[in-house]
Amino acid sequence: MDIEFDGEIRFWRGPAPWFFVTVPAEQSRDLKAISGLVTYGWGVIPVHVRVGKTEWKTSLFPKDGRYLVPIKASVRKAENLEEGDPVTVRLKVR
Repeated sequence: MDIEFDGEIRFWRGPAPWFFVTVPAEQSRDLKAISGLVTYGWGVIPVHVRVGKTEWKTSLFPKDGRYLVPIKASVRKAENLEEGDPVTVRLKVR
């Protein structure tokens, strides 16, 4: 399954602070529909991600009926991204 969407870099100040982009509701429903086939536990879904010219592997985390795409510091640095910046995210679920 390949998914592409536009989102905004957000900062989560939780117990483990992190930057992420939220997958839109429609695509999150599609991911939820296949999650039982691809998850390795706790509902997380392993994916390949591309933002700009940077690609990496990570896992989507379920949160409030949607999924979060973690954006690593190395990706933000390579793509010159900060909190609030708009991005196009490409996901490959295998």
